[in-house]
Amino acid sequence: MPGERILVVEDNEANLRLVTYLLEAKGYEIRGAGDAQQALQMVESFRPRMILMDLQLPGIDGYELTRRLKSNPATREVVIIALTAFAMRGDEDKARAAGCDGYITKPIDTRALPGKIAELLAASAPSNGAA
Repeated sequence: MPGERILVVEDNEANLRLVTYLLEAKGYEIRGAGDAQQALQMVESFRPRMILMDLQLPGIDGYELTRRLKSNPATREVVIIALTAFAMRGDEDKARAAGCDGYITKPIDTRALPGKIAELLAASAPSNGAA
């Protein structure tokens, strides 16, 4: 769904630039945050529909940030997708237990990422015109 707002929380500048480039090319409005504090500020001002969450962040990690966002009534409905190098058995379960709505592993598949994002946004869309 082009035009949707997506916040990318990623402390690796190269990964942030890559994801931003791929998704802006598909018409999404992208903002980036390098840590949890920046992400919390950005969530308030930018109001994203989706957050792509790196789980390994300096300071407050992506698990804790996800728990905080999902426990807050103002941000509970934001779709949070783990975007992580954690790809061992049990890592996806751990991300989902923290509140992540989806899970995408790194390295990023540049051809598949935009389609996967569109699929996840469509799956989370409000039904029957609900606001």
